[in-house]
Amino acid sequence: MTAAIRRLILDVMKPQEPDILEFAGTAADCAGVAGVNAVLVETDREVQNLKLTIEGEGIDVSALEEAISDLGGTVHSIDQVVCGERLVEQIGTPQDR
Repeated sequence: MTAAIRRLILDVMKPQEPDILEFAGTAADCAGVAGVNAVLVETDREVQNLKLTIEGEGIDVSALEEAISDLGGTVHSIDQVVCGERLVEQIGTPQDR
């Protein structure tokens, strides 16, 4: 059995439209999602890059990626995944210096 995904941080490229509000709302409506934080990282004439932080009890990654794709977006990378019974925060180590 696979542990439930509780947090995802995604780097997403999207067209100018739909706007960030629709992207965040659509992601929030996906199965297992309790909340979404959407940050505009970069914008140019044709595309925007968003950082999406998604939290929930058992995020359906396939449904989330499909919803992003349906809006014309692309997941560039999955930058963080937190799985299990609780959220575990990243802790600084000597290697991080």
